[in-house]
Amino acid sequence: MHRLGIRSEETDTASTHGFGAAAMKHDPLASRLLEPFDEPIYVTRPYLPPLDEFCEGLREIWDSQWLTNNGPVLRRYQQKLEHFVGSPNVCLFSNGTLALQIALQGLGITGEVITTPFTFVATTHALYANRLQPVFVDIEPDYYTLDPAKVEAAITPRTSAILAVHVYGYPCNLEALADIARRHSLRLIYDAAHAFGVDVGGRSIAQYGDVSMFSFHATKLYHSIEGGMLVVADPELKRTFDDLKNFGFRGETEVIAVGTNAKMNELQALMGELVLQRIDEIIASRAAIHDLYVSRLRQVPGLRLPPSLPDSVRNTFAYFPVTIDPSAYGATRDDLYARLRQYNIVARRYFYPLICDMACYQDVPLQDPLTVARTVAAQIITLPIYHGLALEDVQRICDVIDLDGDTTTSS
Repeated sequence: MHRLGIRSEETDTASTHGFGAAAMKHDPLASRLLEPFDEPIYVTRPYLPPLDEFCEGLREIWDSQWLTNNGPVLRRYQQKLEHFVGSPNVCLFSNGTLALQIALQGLGITGEVITTPFTFVATTHALYANRLQPVFVDIEPDYYTLDPAKVEAAITPRTSAILAVHVYGYPCNLEALADIARRHSLRLIYDAAHAFGVDVGGRSIAQYGDVSMFSFHATKLYHSIEGGMLVVADPELKRTFDDLKNFGFRGETEVIAVGTNAKMNELQALMGELVLQRIDEIIASRAAIHDLYVSRLRQVPGLRLPPSLPDSVRNTFAYFPVTIDPSAYGATRDDLYARLRQYNIVARRYFYPLICDMACYQDVPLQDPLTVARTVAAQIITLPIYHGLALEDVQRICDVIDLDGDTTTSS
């Protein structure tokens, strides 16, 4: 019998809360059926600062009449970010995708770039925008980041860079990738879209590699409505990135390269500044949600919960990814995904499908079978976690996941 009280083929045809009468007879909750949430519980929601504080900041912008082009709010915000990440070489952008595209362009990357298929599609789009060839290699099974051994095996004379992703905010194998990049004279670029606020060994994760890109999209733990940031080791590269995000201008009349318009505006900077003031509060609230999920779900057969990070890593609890072993859990990941939707719980399958299986990238040659990445992509689901998600709602989400367990809720 299917763990969720239905057979897989019945999922799309059942009627009562997604179930037919026959399935209800076998449902362990038939006598005490959980009710769907009245409003959707999304996988994430943006933190919003107090409205009066944002309005006060808007008044400053109105008074200055400076909306974009390196205004006073953005300059102040950038200084605060430089202090936060411990680097003077911070560049701000209208979004993370353009930031990554400009990083690749400014670094002069050519030929092949070794990267992961287990990421958001913008990572690979940035390569294609620079006419670069992605070389997909497998991930390691614990933290879902690039497997260094696979990276080194994929290096060819055309390889110029490694583009690694700190998936879910879990740091890549920093030492191993740095060693590979050094020995083979490769650029090491980190897509740190998920990793704002993560520290490793007492240092911001932004301080590793040649350059790190952070996304400040509203779906992220930390945001500026839309936005992105590059943190770079070389101050000359910072100057190049700043030129490229402003159409390639250096000074008033000289255009030194083909750039674009990727500048962050004053309203984005204001939001980012206000959210930054509460980053510790945001992380603490997510930690409480994470701990409750773990305490409720760790005994459920077939669920693999987020890995424990080393003591040297500051975890920001950006996501709560779970993999589903269907044979042990009694249902597939997609069964659970559908069941959660029936209860108005909008979990997401981050990241499925793999980038190499998307229509626009299916022609990319593959040398690596991507065994781990394919297994994870078929089993992964990320559960709701965000500042403001009530713990009693987390209990109810766990009740839906663990239908064979105790469904008594508590706050």
